[in-house]
Amino acid sequence: MYYVAETQSLLDDGIISDVQADEIKSRARAAMVALCVNTLLIAGILAATIGLVFYLGTALSVALCGGLFLVAGLLILRGGAPLYRMFGNASAMIGAGMLISGTGIELVDKYTDIAGPAMMAMGGLIGAFCLWRFRAAPAHLRFAYGAILLMGAALHLEGVYFIADVFYLPGLPMPFVHFYVFAVIALLGGFLDLRVVTACAIIPFAQMLDTGRFHFRDVYIFNSPETTLSILHMGLLIAVCLWIAGRSNGAIRRQAGILMIMAFIVANLCFLVGSLWGDEVGSALFRPRDADFRLEGNGHDTDAYRAALDAFRASTLVIHEHVYSVIWAVLLAGLSIWAAMTNRPGMFYTTMTFAGIYAYTQTFENFYDEPLAYVIGGLVAIPLAFGLWWLNNAWFKPVKVAAS
Repeated sequence: MYYVAETQSLLDDGIISDVQADEIKSRARAAMVALCVNTLLIAGILAATIGLVFYLGTALSVALCGGLFLVAGLLILRGGAPLYRMFGNASAMIGAGMLISGTGIELVDKYTDIAGPAMMAMGGLIGAFCLWRFRAAPAHLRFAYGAILLMGAALHLEGVYFIADVFYLPGLPMPFVHFYVFAVIALLGGFLDLRVVTACAIIPFAQMLDTGRFHFRDVYIFNSPETTLSILHMGLLIAVCLWIAGRSNGAIRRQAGILMIMAFIVANLCFLVGSLWGDEVGSALFRPRDADFRLEGNGHDTDAYRAALDAFRASTLVIHEHVYSVIWAVLLAGLSIWAAMTNRPGMFYTTMTFAGIYAYTQTFENFYDEPLAYVIGGLVAIPLAFGLWWLNNAWFKPVKVAAS
């Protein structure tokens, strides 16, 4: 929903007719029903696929059952009536999912040495084929081709991360691995015009500053000890998305918008952490390590390590949690005004959500015993609200507020 409007108010003001109001309501309802149907369909396909793979248990039975589902689905899509195409798509996707996921599980379980490169190659080939067929396929086959394209990409990226785990990639190489995964997911989301896929691209992007070793079996949505640097990292992505959205239309603009909102969410989570504990900028990346002061044998030069650590802390930027709280409040206020004035509902609602989180956490964590902070904040908010109301009335259509 790009714009929110009250149809009854538009009717009362004579801006739209009864027929137009009914059409708006009908399209809104159709969009919600379509989203509900697609969600149920995809959830059912995923549940059936995963359940069958683990229930059957053996590679041969999974391959046979998956092949039968795939063939049955393709036959329905080729020769079946349009009424039954949903069942054909579901059957084809369950079959393809069983074959692809079963192959990945079998490789990881029994052929660990070649599992990573094999999954990368097989996933890449499946993705390339579906990418080629997606453009040329009839409209009713694109759903299946698009879904199998995502499955192939998932197998490919699983292979990438599995290689990172096998070769024990710590430190510098991992940000490039995460960026590659981010780029693949973002490009897939843009190609298929699926914002839910594009939104998932924020997960590897946010992990680029994770300084720990990568663990294939441990999955973190977001894990970075560098709060300030992560905020700058997300700010860069937000700026790029704004630049792309301002120079494009249609699908690309939608994908850039959702990725911008996801980056904004992660940045706010970083602000939340910073407002509670502050930050020593660059500490996780550049501070002295205990291992660097190891003596011959099993000992450590503890005094030298502590001296080096104190010297680092004296030279680096340390941001207090109260400073974080003030900066976060100013940014939330400014961004909510910008989102409202530029008619960006997604960003506006996200800002309002984190404003509520901010109010709750700061009330009970930082400023519960600081009444003067509430006085200052309130006296700043009142003229800010007046200024926003005055500017809107001067530049746009006047709005009615409760106190005016």
